[in-house]
Amino acid sequence: MISVDRADISFQLFDALPTASLSALPRFADYDRAAIDGVLDMAERVAMDHFLPHAADLDLNEPKFVDGKVVMDERVGAALAAYREAGFFGAGFDHELGGTQMPETVRSAVGFIFSMANIATVAYPFLTTAAANLIDAFGSPEQKARFLKPMVEGRFFGTMCLSEPQAGSSLADITTRAEPQEDGSYLLTGRKMWISGGDQEISENIVHMVLAKIPGSPPGVKGISLFIVPKFIVEEDGSIGPRNGVALAGLNHKMGYRGTANAALNFGEDGPCRGYLVGDPDKGLTYMFQMMNEARIGVGLGAAALGAAG
Repeated sequence: MISVDRADISFQLFDALPTASLSALPRFADYDRAAIDGVLDMAERVAMDHFLPHAADLDLNEPKFVDGKVVMDERVGAALAAYREAGFFGAGFDHELGGTQMPETVRSAVGFIFSMANIATVAYPFLTTAAANLIDAFGSPEQKARFLKPMVEGRFFGTMCLSEPQAGSSLADITTRAEPQEDGSYLLTGRKMWISGGDQEISENIVHMVLAKIPGSPPGVKGISLFIVPKFIVEEDGSIGPRNGVALAGLNHKMGYRGTANAALNFGEDGPCRGYLVGDPDKGLTYMFQMMNEARIGVGLGAAALGAAG
């Protein structure tokens, strides 16, 4: 059993930082001291009741690759449903998107509590939020309508797809290709490796943020573009369409985050894989650095949370 040191969190938020003063700003008017304490109470309750109980079992029993699908502890989905019902998927986003405009400082404290309880299960909303922020920052209005709102609602999950088996983390050497189509979309072919949350049967859809190269682009990192590649096609009316050509090739085994499905994905192998260009061509790595840097902060926060959990 772990114990959340709320006195220390309160010291960080209200003594070391003037977090309570944020309520004077119109965007954060709902977050006075009492409201923030209420948010932390809810986070601790959901984390202890739904995330902590299966954390050790999840670490001992990694997700499995069975008949082309990910099989994992059913309590992961139940915990994420509780997280969704509490409104935490959309915590930092605008009211217009269904979010609650929570200050990032408070959202980080919430993430700290959940990471203490179960670092593997909270990885799914952690990645989803980062991918949603990427679409919010650089996506088109149509992309935001199709993909961002369901992510804020916690119905769609998100990933980041950078590394490849032959290139490791050397993004200059990626070989995933994106061929432009007449309708403005692209058909992707290639392989991605070490994709956290790369496949699961929990969410209605998975929105992969994929780095790929368009034929004729400059060599190296200057020729990388960013694409939204959903597991299932999303129709214009927002309904879920047919399966896209993203295939789960297998699962990887890691020392940390053992309970998070870490996938090898093949694009365009079993059928056409449709993707949608985010922003301008050849600017993909510039855009992706936003998600990468957000992830770096999150990983550091998670490490501190694990240390606090003992």
